[in-house]
Amino acid sequence: MNINEFLIPTQEVCRRPGPLDRIVMTSRVRLARNLQETPFPGHASKQEREAHLKKIKPVVESVAPMKKGFAEELTNLRDLDRQLLVERHLISRELAKKKQGAALVLSADETLCVMINEEDHLRMQTILPGLQIKEAWKAINKLDTMLEAKLPIAFSSRFGYLTACPTNIGTGIRVSAMLHLPGLVIAEQMQQTITAVNKLGLAVRGLYGEGTEALANVFQISNQMTLGETELEIIERLNKVVLQIIENEENARAKLLETKPEMLFNNIGRAYGILTNAHTISSKEAKNLLSLLRLGVDLGHFPDMDPAVVDELFIVTEPAHIQYGEAKRMTPEERDIRRASLLRERLSDSPRPKMTVTEPLDESETSLNPEKDTEKD
Repeated sequence: MNINEFLIPTQEVCRRPGPLDRIVMTSRVRLARNLQETPFPGHASKQEREAHLKKIKPVVESVAPMKKGFAEELTNLRDLDRQLLVERHLISRELAKKKQGAALVLSADETLCVMINEEDHLRMQTILPGLQIKEAWKAINKLDTMLEAKLPIAFSSRFGYLTACPTNIGTGIRVSAMLHLPGLVIAEQMQQTITAVNKLGLAVRGLYGEGTEALANVFQISNQMTLGETELEIIERLNKVVLQIIENEENARAKLLETKPEMLFNNIGRAYGILTNAHTISSKEAKNLLSLLRLGVDLGHFPDMDPAVVDELFIVTEPAHIQYGEAKRMTPEERDIRRASLLRERLSDSPRPKMTVTEPLDESETSLNPEKDTEKD
């Protein structure tokens, strides 16, 4: 089975508009749920996991938001298929490692995904472009209500929803926003931001969640506590913090333009030069350089460049995506060569950046405009 045949083309996904999507890449809400009176996946036998799967999967497939979507057991997906789903942020790295008794159900528009027998019996999530935490909550809450009407969910009047990990007990909710923060990183203000966010009871993680590196100046901001607060309180607090980080990122970019334009232009110009001329490039280096290129687009230094093209390159230069494009397994060295070739091909028509220290910059290009951010060029 070729999972890529079922997925929405990357260029279409990257053109989905969202509020403040020049800085907020996506908003996600995830819920953890388990069945009553039966072992959680980590303590279940192979037979029990299979029984849970047979009970849960048909129910998830039957509810309205998941009809006409994609549903498959992990045993029927190749390693490359699972990695592709991880690179699209549609499933977790933990689910990708599982096979027997695990499955996923993905909605047709790819905004909703239910992972079966990951750490919990059900891990359901919704992902929307831009800052749409409240909208994401509405969508996942609706799905949760439908599933709870058909499945016996483990719930305690004292502790709330029962989960495999104690940090998820209570509401079982994880709310996160994925932010592109090159201004704060270049201005060396990111550690200060992380410290402030942690003091507010929130976590800062890397590109692929807990335990991963913050590649491409991308950070996930999420709640740490799920007990003692309502879902709406958690959402409101995170949304408020994200808005403050967006303002800080905007200020950092403006300050860099004012006080260190040569350094900023040098970083962006070098990124453009390497991306358009390299003949071998690693995934990590490509991500970090594409981050700077995207910053240059946001600041108006590439007026003719479509930001969606840069966003798509973040995805299609990932290892699994490259191998799908070539329809074969490749060594890391072969992928690095093909990645560089792909970047040169896609950016070949891009004009050189327009950057001068003395040239005044249009404020509409250097500040975040919420109205403008709701649509792509």
